[in-house]
Amino acid sequence: MEAGIRLRPDSPAPRLHETSRMLNAAPPLSPYHRLGRTAAHRWWRPVAGTALVVAGTVVLIVLGLGLTALAAALAGRPNNAEGMPSFGPLADLALEFLFIATLLPVTLAAARWVQRRPAGTLSSVTGRLRLRWLLTCLPVAFAAVVLLLGADLALTAATGEDLGLDDELAGWGPFALGTLVLLAVVPLQAAAEEYLTRGWLLQAVGTVCRGPWVPIAVQAIVFAALHGWGTPWGFADLIVFGAVTGWLTVRTGGLEAAIALHVLNNLVSGALSAAYGNLTIDETAADMPWQFAVIDVPVLLAYAAVIAVLARRRRIADRSAPPAPVAPAPLPILDRPLVATGRES
Repeated sequence: MEAGIRLRPDSPAPRLHETSRMLNAAPPLSPYHRLGRTAAHRWWRPVAGTALVVAGTVVLIVLGLGLTALAAALAGRPNNAEGMPSFGPLADLALEFLFIATLLPVTLAAARWVQRRPAGTLSSVTGRLRLRWLLTCLPVAFAAVVLLLGADLALTAATGEDLGLDDELAGWGPFALGTLVLLAVVPLQAAAEEYLTRGWLLQAVGTVCRGPWVPIAVQAIVFAALHGWGTPWGFADLIVFGAVTGWLTVRTGGLEAAIALHVLNNLVSGALSAAYGNLTIDETAADMPWQFAVIDVPVLLAYAAVIAVLARRRRIADRSAPPAPVAPAPLPILDRPLVATGRES
């Protein structure tokens, strides 16, 4: 550099937390299922993270069961069907859902502590749960669930099966109480299952698979298995549910569409059970009859089609942010004017 010419410094050195954030981020324009493939990725991190999710959830559930049983025993409550002190069927249902909800904080912790990436990357490619997009998906999910239940009742009646509509209603008081409990716990329970399967598992398998189909298939099978084997129809339908919502998660770049459908499905079906006083957790979706499965598959596909169209029209991001534009090189700043060495002609 010639004497007398001083160049402006390019830019200040990146701070430590900014460097850490860059290291923990997936490459620009990464699809949802590849967000776990960060600069900090090692083959063992998804395995260790999964072990943390399982162990952490078991510890929290055992601790919760012990504290609940102790409180019920001290209150002099009778034993439930499992022989443990209980506060009643509705309280048992709420606790079961809350125990499932413990998956949520443990899964987020695994992403942050084990994979060394922002926990929000489990939510979407933007690093957060997109609430406006979630609110857009909710009415579509509600319409899909109402259509599903109505068509299921019609098909069940057409095949000569008992609809159970002649059963005695529980009354407004029990119905209102049961619905309030569902409103409090179902969103947490459904979201936790989504963060585990469509979130953690899909991205964990996605660290070794460039394409989305193997991660989608793996998490769908695990999702169905976690609900029990039940009937062949029920198990197959759960796999379809997991596959469709898994595809939607990749297509829309986040969990919002899957959470909306899962929450509304559990809330509406649970409210119907509460109306007849059958609000228990003894049966799961794996126990559904063939009539429900036959109707559920086309409704799921229709829901996915509508959400995909909405996502395209609203330009919902399905990949992480593009690389930042490169700033132009700064112009030199001169300490003194340059002296011409030649004569102008």
